Amino acid sequence: MEKMDAIATLSALAHDARIDVFRLLVNAGPDGVTAGQIADRLNIRPNTLSNNLNILSGAGLVRSLREGRSVRYFANFDAMRGLLSFLMQDCCGGQPDLCQPILDRITCAPTAPADMEPDQ
Repeated sequence: MEKMDAIATLSALAHDARIDVFRLLVNAGPDGVTAGQIADRLNIRPNTLSNNLNILSGAGLVRSLREGRSVRYFANFDAMRGLLSFLMQDCCGGQPDLCQPILDRITCAPTAPADMEPDQ
């Protein structure tokens, strides 16, 4: 991800309702959520939600799928990973092993049991 893309992505998230929508979609995972369900769960008017979803879609954070008369929305996890990777690319002064616990947590990667020592 380039710096200007990261700025556009962060700008799209820099709004109270949009970050709530994105987090709801992340929580929904691969099943996604319909626009009506998003509006109901977050108590957002449909026209306001539509505008916010368009901004998130424009930033590449959300994708949609038409299902008859409704539209189902999904978080774009690749875009989220790209942003997180960009933000952390120079993490820990060139010692990526120091960042591994953070990376494991944000990527939902399983961690090794406490009694196992990490590879050297």
